[in-house]
Amino acid sequence: MMARSFSRRRADLRTDASVEQMNQWKREAGEAAAKIVENGMVVGLGSGSTALQFVAALGRRIQQEGLKVIGIPTSDQTAEFARNLRIPLSTLGEHTEVDFDVDGADEIELGTLYLIKGHGGALLREKMVAASSKRMAVISDDSKLVERLGSRFAVPVEVVQFGWQATEKRLQALGSKTTLRMDKEKPFVTDGGNYIIDCAFGPMAKPKEVAQHLDRVTGTVEHGLFLDFVWEAVVCGHKGIQILKRNS
Repeated sequence: MMARSFSRRRADLRTDASVEQMNQWKREAGEAAAKIVENGMVVGLGSGSTALQFVAALGRRIQQEGLKVIGIPTSDQTAEFARNLRIPLSTLGEHTEVDFDVDGADEIELGTLYLIKGHGGALLREKMVAASSKRMAVISDDSKLVERLGSRFAVPVEVVQFGWQATEKRLQALGSKTTLRMDKEKPFVTDGGNYIIDCAFGPMAKPKEVAQHLDRVTGTVEHGLFLDFVWEAVVCGHKGIQILKRNS
């Protein structure tokens, strides 16, 4: 019951805030995260509208301060955006260890800082960069905060195209309501050439157990439960900038 009432309060915040205000909060969160970046870092560049605000702020620091960094983009879209800002880029193959990764999220669980990610379609590369990072921060507006993951968003699961219908049945057997993600009239295809099946579990009391079950489903490539990756969340909203730390 608490998770549902909390989600309603967050929905009220989204209703009260204009699109312009929400975008301003995203910019402020991105700028706050960019200030953490230090000279010489290898930096993970996340995907999605909020993460791109961080990339834009990082680009400004490079141009204005002469900051020296190397960016590891998590999607083709982010790579193109960063190149236009003249951010030096490399790959996870060339830099297998990332100093600092900054990304957005669809949901952030209070206390644990567990995430649901992947509604932008880049969850595989995002998780690979996160897993290779010494430190990860998530940035968002405060509408993304929830008491339990799954309160508002389904869990994206990236699956191989071959036999995806059989994979979907196995995901349904875990108790999820599944939807193949579409791009107009065709299935959405990730940068890695895979499909995404969105799996609605509802509010999850034990997301680690859900993640373990998803890990064992044949045909899946990766899922959007990001657990034990994030050290801090930079959140902007009605209360201004908040830095939330993960409970130990």
